[in-house]
This record gives sequence, C-alpha cells and structure tokens, in this order.
Amino acid sequence: MNVDQKELIKATIPILRSNGEDLTNYFYARMFKNHPELKNMFNMGNQANGKQKSALANAVLAYAENIEDPSVLIGVLRGIGTKHRSLNIQPEQYNIVGTQLIASIAEVVGEAATPEVLDAWTTAFFELAQIMIDLEKELYKENAAKPGSWNGWRKFVIKKIVEESTEIKSFYLYPKDGREITDFHSGQFISVQVFVEELGLLQPRQYSLSSAFNEEYYRISVKKETGIASNPSGMVSNTLHSKSEGDVISISAPAGLFHLEKDSESPLVLISGGVGLTPMLSMLETNHASLENKKTIWIHGCRNEAVHAFKDKIEQLKGDAKWLETFTFYDTVEKHENSSNEIIMGRVDLHKCKEAILLEQAKYYICGPEIFIKAQYEALIELKVDKGNIFYEEFGPQLINLN
Repeated sequence: MNVDQKELIKATIPILRSNGEDLTNYFYARMFKNHPELKNMFNMGNQANGKQKSALANAVLAYAENIEDPSVLIGVLRGIGTKHRSLNIQPEQYNIVGTQLIASIAEVVGEAATPEVLDAWTTAFFELAQIMIDLEKELYKENAAKPGSWNGWRKFVIKKIVEESTEIKSFYLYPKDGREITDFHSGQFISVQVFVEELGLLQPRQYSLSSAFNEEYYRISVKKETGIASNPSGMVSNTLHSKSEGDVISISAPAGLFHLEKDSESPLVLISGGVGLTPMLSMLETNHASLENKKTIWIHGCRNEAVHAFKDKIEQLKGDAKWLETFTFYDTVEKHENSSNEIIMGRVDLHKCKEAILLEQAKYYICGPEIFIKAQYEALIELKVDKGNIFYEEFGPQLINLN
C-alpha cells in the first residue's frame, strides 16, 4: 500500500466513526443474500443482537486508524485468528468477505467512494487478509502438530449430562472414533456445531471447557438462554439442553488466548459472574490437581442459590484445600437457603474482599457479561492492581478493550 492510499484510508475514518455500523449492517445483509451458505459458519444469534456487526465496525475502524502500522493490532488479530482456526475458516472465504465489503463501501458511502478510495480499501483489505491467512496457517500447523489434535470438525458422543443448576447442564463429550484427544490450557474453549431446526442451519458456538484436562473426555457446562422466540441467541444452548445421552455433536479442537500462564507460580484471583465461572472452574480443578496448589481466591456472583452451578463442588474443595478462599455474592437470598459457604448479599464488590485479593504478584482472571467485566476491571484498577496482571474473557464477539 502506497502513501497516497494510506491517506485515502485515513480520510474515511470520520465516516467509519459515524456510519460504521450502517456499513456493517448492509455488508452482512448483502453477503448472506449472495452467499447464504455462510450462515452455517456465522453465529446468527450475534447477527440478530448486533454484536457481530458492532465488532466488525470496531475492527474496520481500528484498522483504518492504525493503517500506518497495523502491527500494533497483532494481539487482537491473533485472538480473531484463534477463533477462526476453531471455526475452520479457510483462505477462500476471505475473498468472499473482501468482495462483499468493498461492494458495500461503494453502495453505502456513495459519491465519496471514488475509484481511488475503493482501490485503496481493496488493497488495504487484502493486505490485512493476507496477514490473517498467514497467521491462521501457522495456527492450523501448530494445532495439527499437537498429539491427539485435529483441524476442522470431529464427532463426539455425549455420554453423560449433569444438571448443575436450574439453568446450567454439563455435557461430557467422548470422541466417537475412540482415538486420543488433545490437551488444553485451563480457560480455553471448544467450538460446538449443531443443527438448529428453528433456523434450518448448522450453527457454531464457543463454550469454555469447565474441567481440568483428562485423557477421556471434554466437559462443557452450558446455560440455557431464554427468550429465543424473538432472538436466536439462545437457540444453540436450547438445542444442547434438549440433547440426550448418546447423541453426537461436532466440535473443534481446544483454542483460546484466555488461560492460565504456563509454569506461573503466582497466586490466582478468579472472578466470575453467572455462567462465566466455567473457565474459572477449569483453572481451579487444574490447580487442585497440581503439586503446587497456588493460593487461590474464588469470587463468584449470581442471582440466587437456584442458579448457582457447582456450589457443592466449590464448598467441598474449600473444605479440603487450605490454599482456597471463597467469596460468593447473591443478588437475592431466600430465607430457607442454608449453605456452609457464607453468602454476601448484592452484586460482586471487590472492595468487600480487598484484604484477601491484594496478593503480591497475583494474577486476576475475570469472566462474565460485558458490564460485569468492566465493573470488576475498574474495581481492580481502583485497588491499584497492575493492568498487566488482569486478564478477561468476554463471551461472544470482542466488544471491550480495557488493557
């Protein structure tokens, strides 16, 4: 890309800031009309709730703003590439996206989209696409080299289903082919692919692995989302909750950048809201199985006891492990509820347990809804925790960037 083209890209930044989501709305509608087969690869729930469109608008704007040195975005691009690897995205699909995006810019921007501007954006997109293709090629290569791993989709049998709360079920997934499965880092996810009858489509979703690694199965713990009549966000979770033991689903190999640091001896502070406890449980079980048993503070918030998954598991671990300290927050507490684990009324408030969590060299992991992550991150900053020691996972498209 030459200097003049970069200047043309930068000149479109005001348009992207004010009309970026209009562009991405048009783009997705255009692409799915011309390539309906891609609906089987995209999360149509995130299409309906607007998250994917917002994420793409933010990504296009960030690329334009950093067109002089796109390398500053490599951390973000690696996260996108990791998810793409888990979804089996291939180079030819970048050609489809690029063609549809440039056509959308021409049709939405109108007279400002001169041939020179379109040529600049075409060059910019395909340079970015090549960066992503090269990055993902390495990710596929690294993944294929791991013992027991695979690229693409592999069939697994649901051999056991356990109700963990009134809205969360755990699914124990065993490889249908009986062959080896690959290891993973605690905190990572797998992509699940199921056929959703209401949509008439295959749909992928990412679910955190909720146990420490073992050589027999993977476990995911899925919250059944409600309100699916007007929004397909919950259709995959509802489809999974309707499954029976013995049913078969397709999954991709474990992936994700949110995980425990290898060989780190730092204390852990695990902060979760709702079903955001799933990657934290994997971290906790992994620590429990290790020889080091790092000092761990478990902080969890949910609406009430009925929806509190793995409550007995955490209490059992707390009773057995001197290295574990727990804090549980409920929005509401029924009079009849009785737990050996002390309950704190209200939403998670880190200031109420600051004496416990301010540990030297501690690593802080946060997972939950977007508003939850922001609140806990800001609380940690108020408590003078170093940003470099805070890690977070937002379910769905990445919309927040706090570090």
